Amino acid sequence: MAGQVKDREAFQRLSFLYQAAHCVLAQDPENQALARFYCHTERTIAKRLVLRRDPSVKRTLCRGCSSLLIPGLTCTQRQRRCKGQRWTVQTCLTCQRSQRFLNDPEHVLWGDRPEALLRIQAGERSETTTAPVRQSPTHSSPPS
Repeated sequence: MAGQVKDREAFQRLSFLYQAAHCVLAQDPENQALARFYCHTERTIAKRLVLRRDPSVKRTLCRGCSSLLIPGLTCTQRQRRCKGQRWTVQTCLTCQRSQRFLNDPEHVLWGDRPEALLRIQAGERSETTTAPVRQSPTHSSPPS
């Protein structure tokens, strides 16, 4: 099982680089170039080894310049409404790239849904389920 150890070491390395970027910015907020270097290295390693990073980590990294996105320091964070849905919009202050995230407490990421997990049952081969059809949100009018 050397493959599992290799992956564990790779994830530890990614975690170290991510934490190092946080520490660099915590000690000196002006040292964004070093934090950006750590985050870029972390992204490069994850791509090269084809490792899936947690969504909470991916959401704190700029996809344009690899900056660590910290609201008020390296990015702005705004709440927007569009077509009845609430969105959180993060804009990187380095490259001005923005990201939108659905701000719905009932929204569940695909990776966290039970259908996304590989099911292995006793006596059967492993099976995966197909992606569920997205349902449009039901809009109910307020009672008058």
